[in-house]
Amino acid sequence: MQRARAVMRNDNLIIHLDEPLNQDHLETVAGSTDQFYIDFEVADTRKARVQQRRLFFALLHDIEVWSFTPKDYLKEIFYTQYEIYTAGKEISLADSTKSSVSDANTLLDLVIDFMFEWRVPFKKGYELLPRDQRYFLYQCCRHRVCTICSKRADIHHIDVVGRTNRNKVDHTKRHVMALCREHHIEIETINAVNFAKKYHVPVTGIKLKLEDLKELGIKGKYEDEKVEQ
Repeated sequence: MQRARAVMRNDNLIIHLDEPLNQDHLETVAGSTDQFYIDFEVADTRKARVQQRRLFFALLHDIEVWSFTPKDYLKEIFYTQYEIYTAGKEISLADSTKSSVSDANTLLDLVIDFMFEWRVPFKKGYELLPRDQRYFLYQCCRHRVCTICSKRADIHHIDVVGRTNRNKVDHTKRHVMALCREHHIEIETINAVNFAKKYHVPVTGIKLKLEDLKELGIKGKYEDEKVEQ
């Protein structure tokens, strides 16, 4: 993970790298240095929130119940994992913390990843999860977990496909959300706008990248093998 600073000038985003780009590594990973895609995150430098601390320990409680592992031990494991992930950066969620909202979000993402990957039941922490964040919606789709209740889910199209042959639908242009059968019926009954207000989720859901669609086994028409951004 390479760090950089970004500056907005008119409609252009100019990125200044903290260190020179490794051209050989980039060519190995991306196959070319002429054109490639990057992911970037706008850092929220505000002090980590009490709500983030509550969510972190609620999720640790869920893992503790599932694994019979003491919460304090789990905390140290994820703090260490955060340090490894950030190349040595320390984190704290104490009242006196100097960690930022973005730092805490990175820690929470590591915990949520673990829970999805190992199918840890979301119980105490589920009501506190940030369902309006794209990352969480993506993980629900990836692991077929209902965005609303954590039950087994299917991929629901927010912009309804209707009776169209799904194999001929270009899914890269459609908005989706992982929903169980019960909530799938509900969103179609009360419509997406009312559903979004009731459960505090984005009315548009998310768009999945081509590789995610293929990994999920969603059949469809993938024009030019490209995803609209």
